[in-house]
Amino acid sequence: MTERRGGAQVAASGSRLTIALFEPEIPPNTGAIMRLAANTGARLALIEPLGFELTNTRLRRAGLDYRALADTTVYPSFEDFRAAVEGRLFAFSTRNSRRYDAVAYRADDVLLFGPETRGLPDDLLASFPAERRLRIPMRQDSRSLNLANAAAVAVYEAWRQMDFR
Repeated sequence: MTERRGGAQVAASGSRLTIALFEPEIPPNTGAIMRLAANTGARLALIEPLGFELTNTRLRRAGLDYRALADTTVYPSFEDFRAAVEGRLFAFSTRNSRRYDAVAYRADDVLLFGPETRGLPDDLLASFPAERRLRIPMRQDSRSLNLANAAAVAVYEAWRQMDFR
């Protein structure tokens, strides 16, 4: 895994999509998202505190040998992360109303997902303009998708729109 701590610019102009995980809690989800990032060429930003150590066995198992291919940066806070973002930042939540497929994605976009058990905090969501708060449709009686699945749905839609470049 290529891992950096803070400071690096996220999704510089003309670069790659970035998947950002705000305070992720479940190691296998993050490992699966590392694998997703490696296979799609996306960057991965992890925003502390993390609910696990990056050396966690379950994280390593889920990431398999793709961890070495994942371009990952760890940020000590959301403020540090936000200061590094150059591309458009989209916040995903089941509480949002705009569908994820209503966006014309660009290569420098950043897709932000919240922790598995609680999602993004309301005050953080409120700091985003309405057009940057996205949701993935589900049946009305459903609570949420698995974090890794939600990230895959969003990343593949964005990548599809860019003709998988």
